[in-house]
Amino acid sequence: MENNGLLQSSSTQEHLCVSIVPIFNHLEQAELKEVAKTTRHRNLSKGEVLYRAGDKSSSLYIIHKGKLKIYRLTENGKEQVIRILQPGDFTGELALFIDNIHDSYAEAMENAELCTISGPDISELFLKYPQISLKVIKEFSLRLDQTEHQVTSFTTEDTETRVALYLIQQAESSQSREIQLPMSRKDLASFLGTTPETISRKLAKFEDEGWIQQYDQRAIQIINMEALSLYK
Repeated sequence: MENNGLLQSSSTQEHLCVSIVPIFNHLEQAELKEVAKTTRHRNLSKGEVLYRAGDKSSSLYIIHKGKLKIYRLTENGKEQVIRILQPGDFTGELALFIDNIHDSYAEAMENAELCTISGPDISELFLKYPQISLKVIKEFSLRLDQTEHQVTSFTTEDTETRVALYLIQQAESSQSREIQLPMSRKDLASFLGTTPETISRKLAKFEDEGWIQQYDQRAIQIINMEALSLYK
């Protein structure tokens, strides 16, 4: 359950953790220290589940190091990856507004370090610093937009288009044509609603066309962005 493995921590690490989160990084140093005092530190091993669907949502989790995947299980038990969380991202945010039950799973993709803030503590921070709640609402809006786009993509675009658009998105977010996929082929297939074999075939096709260069399972260089952009 959610509270297993939580340890009280004083210090600097928590301050560094909250300072990289967009909902907090606009605060002054003294205010960041105040937020840091409410946090607890938690380590997760690769493959460890932070929470499961059906668990009560009672804390905000901030990723300090490592990566987590958020996913749901379909009726036949297949994973559907919703998003990948990296340092500075957070989850469990609905606990900040209402008593809620998780409808998804959060699992460490590698060894990870988290900072956690309880629902009551974050509610007090909202009252003291209203701009934090505005930042959270903005993040909600972005996630809703991303989810709607993902659903639309599944229903209106073929697999090849989804793979091409994903590569473009990664290049744009990293501001580089040399990209490092944030997840395995299996998880990427789950995220894009296809199979790992199809992902590999589409990437091989793009490489044969001279549009990309694959260096390993994760590292890809986009050579012809204009060709990929035709899928937009």
